Amino acid sequence: METLNDPVQHPSSLGRAPEHPKPLSYMTFSSMLFGLVGGLVALSIFGACSPAAGQGTEKKSWPEIKCERYKTAWTDALAHRGVKGLSAEFMERHEAFLASGCTTRADVCPQSEDELYLADMMVAAVVNAGIAGTFLPFMCRK
Repeated sequence: METLNDPVQHPSSLGRAPEHPKPLSYMTFSSMLFGLVGGLVALSIFGACSPAAGQGTEKKSWPEIKCERYKTAWTDALAHRGVKGLSAEFMERHEAFLASGCTTRADVCPQSEDELYLADMMVAAVVNAGIAGTFLPFMCRK
């Protein structure tokens, strides 16, 4: 009877040579292909049966990704500098841009020094986020 203190016996000490798996060259192409196809079928079946299947698996479009990044940068910028010195019109127009999914025409016009500073912060933020400067909502049409 073995106890916990008994030394572990290696297969070679039992008078047998250890078994090694056959080299890859012994596998036939058809057996590799069968294994690959079987694995893919299993993945597709289990993937389709998972609770997360069909929930939030849609890939977001680039405009949606840009808008999410922009919203994050905007929130961070406001947290950094606050809203002091920003006009109600500036904030309302910017909020309308965000509410549209960042798709409305650029019409947020920075007029004060504080608004220009925030707009400049956003230019740097979008470039750092990999978004072109043409995405920005800042434009004065008057």
